[in-house]
Amino acid sequence: MRSHLRTIVVLAVAAGLLALFLDNVNLWGVAVEIARARPQWLALSLASTFLSLAIRARRWQYLLEPLGRTTFGNAFRATAVGFAASGVLPARAGEVIRPYFLARHARMSATGAFATIILERLLDLLTVLVLLASFVFVFGRDLTAANPVAFAMVKWAGATTGAGALAALTVLFVLAGDPAKLGRTLARLGQALPSTLAGLLARIAEKFATGLGAIRRPGRLLVALAWSLPLWLSIGLGIWSVAMAFRFAIPFTGSFLLIALLAIGVAVPTPGAIGGFHEAFRMGATMFFGVPNAAAVGAAIVLHALSIGPPLLLGLFFAAQEGLNLTGMRQLADDARPGPTT
Repeated sequence: MRSHLRTIVVLAVAAGLLALFLDNVNLWGVAVEIARARPQWLALSLASTFLSLAIRARRWQYLLEPLGRTTFGNAFRATAVGFAASGVLPARAGEVIRPYFLARHARMSATGAFATIILERLLDLLTVLVLLASFVFVFGRDLTAANPVAFAMVKWAGATTGAGALAALTVLFVLAGDPAKLGRTLARLGQALPSTLAGLLARIAEKFATGLGAIRRPGRLLVALAWSLPLWLSIGLGIWSVAMAFRFAIPFTGSFLLIALLAIGVAVPTPGAIGGFHEAFRMGATMFFGVPNAAAVGAAIVLHALSIGPPLLLGLFFAAQEGLNLTGMRQLADDARPGPTT
């Protein structure tokens, strides 16, 4: 019952965001703008989507090394399946499914692998904030005067989020320092619980902390951050290529601001980031770069299709190879809970 209610709420939010996105929009004008888009730039955006997916899989493979070795192919397939699950299921179910799908093909703890995904999100957040800061304080200073209130809000939001991300990274660093000690501590705290449950919690916590192994050594963390920069630059290339396809007067560094706004939009847990992605791009393009509304709407639709479509199709293909359909994905998301064998 709770699952059905959550789905209804998420779909209602998506519908509301789409209604806001399409409010007072000339749909014929949007169709004309899409038809006029330059295909060579769209092809470049499509290529950048595959490149970013490959870089993301390679970075995850590196983060997983403290848990055990896995092949790039396994990491790539699991990453694509995770994106596909998030594209068709609410509440970003792919983030839960991805480590458990990988654990089917690699000898490692699914709980530990899930910890690396949390670390991934923090690395992504820090990289996006660095790119945003470079635009706001260096590359985009000329635009500050055009919309000072909006830029002030962006600066405040970026600084606040950055402080939170650094605090979270510090907490994870402490947890990763001694996984065995963390497990023993929780075991002692769980003395008031049944022994079986207390032992289970201790083992889960120890495996989770082990999955954070990349941040126990500063060198490994720096390498992971180094992988994050080309990842987000390739994502920025995809955004900028669509802007060029629609003939927007946006510099490549302008994609850094749009990346940050899109990160907020996709944080709304709708299937495939529908609604939030579209409205975030439209607002950024029109508010900061003076793009006409119909053109911004058309570009948002095309960018979403090029960003979400390839991982969705690849992930569904890889899932089908394992006999996993949409119903199976939903069941895996519901059943993906740490247990004694994970």
